[in-house]
Amino acid sequence: MSRRGWVLFLSMSVIWGVPYLLIKVAVGEVSPVVLVFVRCVIGAALLLPWTIAKGHLRPALRHWRALLLFTVLEMAGPWLLIAYAEESLSSSLTGLLIAGVPFVAALAAVLLGEEERLTPIRIVGMVIGVVGIAVLLGLDLEGAQLLPLLAIGLVLIGYATGPLVVTRALPGVSGVAASSIALFVTAVVYTPFAVPQLGTLADASVPAWLALAALGALCTALALALFFALIREVGPQRALVITFVNPAVAVLLGVLLLDEPFTLGIALGLPLVLAGCVLATRPSPARTPVPEAEGVDAVCR
Repeated sequence: MSRRGWVLFLSMSVIWGVPYLLIKVAVGEVSPVVLVFVRCVIGAALLLPWTIAKGHLRPALRHWRALLLFTVLEMAGPWLLIAYAEESLSSSLTGLLIAGVPFVAALAAVLLGEEERLTPIRIVGMVIGVVGIAVLLGLDLEGAQLLPLLAIGLVLIGYATGPLVVTRALPGVSGVAASSIALFVTAVVYTPFAVPQLGTLADASVPAWLALAALGALCTALALALFFALIREVGPQRALVITFVNPAVAVLLGVLLLDEPFTLGIALGLPLVLAGCVLATRPSPARTPVPEAEGVDAVCR
């Protein structure tokens, strides 16, 4: 992987290691519907003006069918399901379950005839990464309800197939344009359900407000722009390996910011996660280059 790819990879690993904590804080005081609505409104408010100013809106809308599919797979569906699941699941367990995305992505790539080959070394890297996450956080499904687990299962499918839509159906669309349109559409769809509940925001605490703001600005607007650049740089399957690092970041944030104990599981599991990421992101022989979308580099540099 190139130096630029590693920079994007590490940035996304940190940025998308934060949302599970933020969602857990916010969903304790507002409903999942309101959470998704506010997150999308903030993200669209930051990205849509840029899209319009750059003249990328009309060209992107020519691919409206693919954009709608991307919206459902990456935002409208998964974000509500994650917020719903975290009403009963811990943020750590949720992050651990999301680490299964690369496996679903690899299966989807095989079924769709993707050219990039999943080599034995990369498979070993993914296995090591999952083992490291299991050691790092511990897998405790005791007492977990079935519906939240099924919700995360649907999230895995959405997150795994969304990047394939980007590379196969949106190769010439600016990443910021696609993201801003998807955020706007999701906000519009959620409006009739969220507006009657907006009164709950008046009673929300400062931490909940800060969590919502960070979700919209940092973990949505900025993260989506960077994620598109990462997909173009390293391919959809390799880009999704960030899901191995995200839970590790969440644990480290708890240790550093919340004074949570640095356990033996963390000491043993974190090196396994990092080693798994190195192996899982190794390039395949004779890998087909991934085309870059016009406008993505300009945003992310």
